[in-house]
Amino acid sequence: MKKIMITGALGQIGSELTVKLREIYGTANVIATDIRSNDSEAAQAGPFEILDVTNAPALATTANKHGVDTIIHMAALLSATAEANPVFAWNLNMGGLMNALETARELDCQFFTPSSIGAFGPSTPKVATPQDTIQRPTTMYGVNKVAGELLADYYFNRFGVDTRGLRFPGLISYAAPPGGGTTDYAVEIFYEAIKNGHYSSYIGRGTYMDMMYMPDALTAIIQLMEADPAKLKHRNSFNVTAMSVDPEEIAQEIRKHQPDFQLSYNVDPVRQRIAESWPNSIDASAAEEEWGFKAQYSLSSMTPDMLQKLKQKLAQPN
Repeated sequence: MKKIMITGALGQIGSELTVKLREIYGTANVIATDIRSNDSEAAQAGPFEILDVTNAPALATTANKHGVDTIIHMAALLSATAEANPVFAWNLNMGGLMNALETARELDCQFFTPSSIGAFGPSTPKVATPQDTIQRPTTMYGVNKVAGELLADYYFNRFGVDTRGLRFPGLISYAAPPGGGTTDYAVEIFYEAIKNGHYSSYIGRGTYMDMMYMPDALTAIIQLMEADPAKLKHRNSFNVTAMSVDPEEIAQEIRKHQPDFQLSYNVDPVRQRIAESWPNSIDASAAEEEWGFKAQYSLSSMTPDMLQKLKQKLAQPN
């Protein structure tokens, strides 16, 4: 990666990835794009372009204008939001991906797009879910992710585009607010612990899902993109994870630092149904073997860092 364009750069992952990539590759070499701007560091502290990824000519023109050799395609509608508007989700998630892949093909760019544990479904093995297994999701978001994995594989096999991807679990971050994902409770619980000392979870007790702290997710993207292509057997949609937890386990860890924290439940049937269709835990051995993936943060090491960073953020004047 030498000249990188990021779509969806102001989203949950993109806003932090943009900053980290600029630190590594140079500010001028990382072009952030999104459908609208804001006052974030990603938008204000380096090259930024307004871009609608469903506009294929605009996407190609922007990439060509900046002479990029890498496209990191993050623009997408997340699980719960996609379920509320499935037609829009298909048009954005799949149309945007196709446009980005076509631009990568035309400009001979390396290409990354994330998949998700949402690509799995109720018939997938729920414990230690393998890298290669049954994928029959029951949500529009999951359908998009499976189709996206296959499409990225197609562009590699048919056109030789250097496509790569990760199946992310729920991502926990202090930098960007939740963006409409089913796993977002694991971010909200930390915000509410600091602001109110109480959280009402829309995901039920005992509902296990894989999670990862954002610093590990960013490192994984960079490591995969820098990996020797000769060693990649799977290329796209590598399983990655750091922890498998339910709401009560997160609450218990928070109480080690805030003993009075209270957790209650007000289960959202839609997001609960989505969560129950996903694995309880996944097997990341293919990523470990093929490019050396290893998460650094566990629940116990993430929690104090998350609380400290959030307290600093929430104490700052708007």
